[in-house]
Amino acid sequence: MPEHETLPLPDYDHLPVGSLTSRIRTLDTDGLQTLLTYEQAHANRVQVISAMNHRLADLRAGSQPSGGDPAAAQPEHAPAPAGGSQVSEATTGPKINPPSQGDPTNPAQPR
Repeated sequence: MPEHETLPLPDYDHLPVGSLTSRIRTLDTDGLQTLLTYEQAHANRVQVISAMNHRLADLRAGSQPSGGDPAAAQPEHAPAPAGGSQVSEATTGPKINPPSQGDPTNPAQPR
């Protein structure tokens, strides 16, 4: 069974399914089979296993891995903006007062 450190996609366990299904297109048959074995032994997600099986069938039928680097930067893991939150008392909007006849969303204050 493959170990996490030897997987062809770095940080595999933290990739969202949408990103994962596009990244597996860059792998060859051996790399994809390694991921499939790992997935079946760990998370066993039906959607991921199905996508991998379909891609394996395509590769065995003569498809080629797409271009790209499976270890490329992951936009889904973008760093947090520097400097923290820009929200402050000075940037908040005006206070909203309920209408004088009551608040229709508050059952204690009927219309």
